[in-house]
Amino acid sequence: MAAEDGKDWKPATKLVRGGTMRSEFGETSEAIYLTSGYAYDSAEQAARRMSGEEEGYVYSRYANPTVRMLENRLAMLEGAEAARVTASGMGAISTALIAPVGQGDRVVAASALFGSCRVICQTILPRYGVETEFVQGSDLDAWKKALSRPANYVLIESPSNPLLEAVDIAAVAELAHKAGAKLIVDNVFATPILQRPLELGADISVYSATKHMDGQGRVLAGAILGPTDWMEEFVDPWLRHTGPAASPFNAWVVLKGLETLDLRVRQASKNAARLADAIAGHENVAAVRYPGRSDHPHYAVHAKQMEEGGTLIAFSVKGGRPEAFRVLNALKLVDISNNLGDTKSLACHPASTTHRALNEEERASMGLDESWIRISVGLEDAGDLEADLLAALSAMNG
Repeated sequence: MAAEDGKDWKPATKLVRGGTMRSEFGETSEAIYLTSGYAYDSAEQAARRMSGEEEGYVYSRYANPTVRMLENRLAMLEGAEAARVTASGMGAISTALIAPVGQGDRVVAASALFGSCRVICQTILPRYGVETEFVQGSDLDAWKKALSRPANYVLIESPSNPLLEAVDIAAVAELAHKAGAKLIVDNVFATPILQRPLELGADISVYSATKHMDGQGRVLAGAILGPTDWMEEFVDPWLRHTGPAASPFNAWVVLKGLETLDLRVRQASKNAARLADAIAGHENVAAVRYPGRSDHPHYAVHAKQMEEGGTLIAFSVKGGRPEAFRVLNALKLVDISNNLGDTKSLACHPASTTHRALNEEERASMGLDESWIRISVGLEDAGDLEADLLAALSAMNG
């Protein structure tokens, strides 16, 4: 099945059926083509394949049938012209940022980013003569100022990691395009179920498929979605020659994970909404950030862009790092882990884990201090999760 087939299907159907290719055996579950290379009928065919005169697979670092099924399914889901899958989420983001830029180019990014994304923008890109500028993601005046002169790329997360800030994707896309830039959106927290950046004006969306798309903490994978001509000009040569290729097995695991993505994300979002409400009034909680709550400082933007509040909560406890650690260590059901998007609920202390590579000033620029805990809500019974978290918060008084 080609990626353009079934374009009028609803998302749940695309997640189950999209991009499927069956062999002559007629298997119902997608096949795993666990092979690094491919044989040819003749030397002449090998030459034609390698030169691009004939379609077909030549090496799994370049393309693989199982990986291609995943790419086609993701492209269908988001309505993208093309998709490419990588070995990890950071493989996707680094490719989208580094592959198309060169000396003298300019990148503008929201200050609230995952730690490794900050490192790419702040440390790696400048090594190659690329100017980078950070702005407060929720401040449209700051975006207008930063994009009042030409730029090449703009990078945002919305909701951001870890404090779930909102960036007005449509507004920033308009500003970026006026400045001659393409907008890249890291959409991993919202998932394509709850938010579709390309429909809001973004040019490229990127994912860590390790998270909700797999959804069970099994494999690493990433995805880039965007225009075909941009993929062919920049992404394909980068993937071919630098090698961050996705494993066919990992691609197959993510393919199977996509079949339940809609169900899992929506149920986990319901659990997260209940949990956010349950802890908001606790005496030991200084603040709660959940995109679906009206007290979120960027609630109006989230409500405009997202169908639901999502699966992540951030909350600040009174007492800083010692009390945040006390809460985490008191959890019995929720695991301490820096991963997210899992069927299991996971909690971490971002300042000492996911964002530990940033200095205090850099963390302060995104409002992150030692008091914050991030929880990725899973599919356990919501009542059990509520009891566990409330008991852990009450342990601060012990």
